[in-house]
Amino acid sequence: MRQYPIEKYRNIGIIAHIDAGKTTTTERILFYTGISHKMGEIDLGTTIMDWMEQEKERGITITAAATTCFWTPLEAKNRERGNPNEVRINIIDTPGHIDFTAEVQRSLRVLDGAVVVFDGVAGVEPQSETVWRQADKFNVPRVCFINKMDRLGADFEKSLESIWQKLSPNAVALQLPIGKESTFEGVIDLLKMKALKFEGDFGEKVIEEEIPKDLLEKARAMRENLVEKIVAEDDELLEKYLARKEISIEELRNTLRKATCNYRLIPVFVGSALKNKGIQPLLDAICYYLPCPTDLPPVKGIDPKTGKEIERKADDNEPFSGLAFKIASDPYVGTLTYFRVYSGNLRRGVYLLNTTTQEKERIGRILRLHANQREEVEEIFAGDIVATIGLKNTSTGHTLSDPDHPIILEKIIFPEPVIGIRIEPKTKADQEKMSLALKRLAEEDPTFRVKGDPETGETIISGMGELHLEIIVDRMKREFKVEGNVGRPQVAYKETIKEFAEAEGKYIRQSGGRGQYGHVWLRIGPKKRGEGFEFINEIKGGIIPQEFIPAVEKGVKEAMDKGILAGYPMVDMSVTLYDGSFHEVDSSELAFKIAGSIALQQAAKKAKPVLLEPIMKLEVITSPDFFGDVISDLSARRGKIEDTKDRLNLKVIDAKIPLAEMFGYATSLRSLTEGRGTFTMEFDHYEEVPQNIAQEIIEGKRR
Repeated sequence: MRQYPIEKYRNIGIIAHIDAGKTTTTERILFYTGISHKMGEIDLGTTIMDWMEQEKERGITITAAATTCFWTPLEAKNRERGNPNEVRINIIDTPGHIDFTAEVQRSLRVLDGAVVVFDGVAGVEPQSETVWRQADKFNVPRVCFINKMDRLGADFEKSLESIWQKLSPNAVALQLPIGKESTFEGVIDLLKMKALKFEGDFGEKVIEEEIPKDLLEKARAMRENLVEKIVAEDDELLEKYLARKEISIEELRNTLRKATCNYRLIPVFVGSALKNKGIQPLLDAICYYLPCPTDLPPVKGIDPKTGKEIERKADDNEPFSGLAFKIASDPYVGTLTYFRVYSGNLRRGVYLLNTTTQEKERIGRILRLHANQREEVEEIFAGDIVATIGLKNTSTGHTLSDPDHPIILEKIIFPEPVIGIRIEPKTKADQEKMSLALKRLAEEDPTFRVKGDPETGETIISGMGELHLEIIVDRMKREFKVEGNVGRPQVAYKETIKEFAEAEGKYIRQSGGRGQYGHVWLRIGPKKRGEGFEFINEIKGGIIPQEFIPAVEKGVKEAMDKGILAGYPMVDMSVTLYDGSFHEVDSSELAFKIAGSIALQQAAKKAKPVLLEPIMKLEVITSPDFFGDVISDLSARRGKIEDTKDRLNLKVIDAKIPLAEMFGYATSLRSLTEGRGTFTMEFDHYEEVPQNIAQEIIEGKRR
């Protein structure tokens, strides 16, 4: 039996730039909802959501942790557990560090809403923009929380302005802070026109008071602006407003909820998670304005039998469909598969079809998660986010569905790794354990890749940044007890072409008995950056039999993986197979695969091949005294300065810079700025390498 109606579900994520206060906000939410009885603090390593050793040591979130809590809005008369107004909130706390972007992307794919946390001093920061764009990609409705209002330099108006300018003009303030920095003491609720103060040892008592006189005018003006924005979303309310009729808070809330779910308005709240101020109204906002599963359009997918688009409603009576969004290794139970249920219900012991691999999987144990604590359940329903143990062939992005009503949901596309390092086991005993550990870690993390270098026999691991790979090596040591020697980081260069070209590939071998015969003509051309590889079959009239065409494509892909200039994989190009010939007896798949590979190599050499390198988006914060030195250092590293601005008494520099020039930058910046400069960096795009540097890379002088 379903305990909570689906209308009382909220599946939300907490997303933000690194250090904006996501985990502290989540810890306060868990405290006020009664899940934890003492508040976790990041500095003391006692948070519930950051439970990995590496997270506690570094004070950052690395993996997205899932948890379930319950909240009844403050206005409800009956606030006992299990009351009809109680809302079940499934929360995923995501990392802010861009090296763990996969965790954010896969979480946003399965969430219905998000709380975006901003630092009240810095406002919108680079990675706030990145996670915001990721949420845009998945059309996730969101509310904003401007945090850290107690910090020196906190400024609500400036932060709100930065949201309007950089993210969305549709943000509307529902609260106004009372005081700021050390005098911050509460918030004004603009809908109810009341001041809220937070009293008690942990700010658990919410006291409603009259608005302080000095803020009354400002609050009235802001409320007027807010009401105008809300009534513009509903014709009936607009008529009422223009006729100067009374509009109830309930009507305003309902209209704002619809506008938030349709991503037309974004409510903004304010507070200080560390000082326990403003979290309960934020919980109310999650219940009032973020969508339940039925508020959103039905999930769409492909019917694997017909290839047509079909949809599933968020309803227990629909056929079962769910998306696996995360795989995690657990030292006690093995592999945990997290999945979101979109439709139908499921009891343990049932078989589901993995429509991505076409294999059946038995659902043994079903777990509801509270960070790293778990509770076993017998049955789950549409809207649930749960984990199961022991699935053999299911990985991130795979769809699980009712075997009689299969559906393939849209996959999650992850960015390619930009940095690699060589790794080797320290001892002979570590060798086998290392390959097993790397395999398990690669299953968990779609942005982490492992490959062998065929020339040297070494293992190369690739990821999204130095910190990402450092954590992987650390986890290998702690969780799998494997020691490894690690080489210097290397940039993941790519190769592509700039012109169109054609070439012939012939593979003919005659020995005693049956020979080999494969013959193809290929035309290749460049594509826009990021568009990937496309294989076009233009063979007509059976000049090459249909069964040999996949072999040609395979040969082309293998040649592209090896590269032409310096052994880096080729990207962003189209390959058209338009002519060729075959031999009745001697032709084989192998011969056509080799012919395809030869033709691609010949054509690529004629098509002006070039090297591409990852370009990073960089933000450096320094004091004005060192501004000139930092700028000239960035220019020496081939950086392009895009913008410089002031933030309080600091200078902020935005730049684009090649990743190859950024190794060891943390140390350089510290010595340039007497240890006071900080920077954040994330992948932006691939760009052509200048000719002189490309030549050094090809000759092997640069690695």
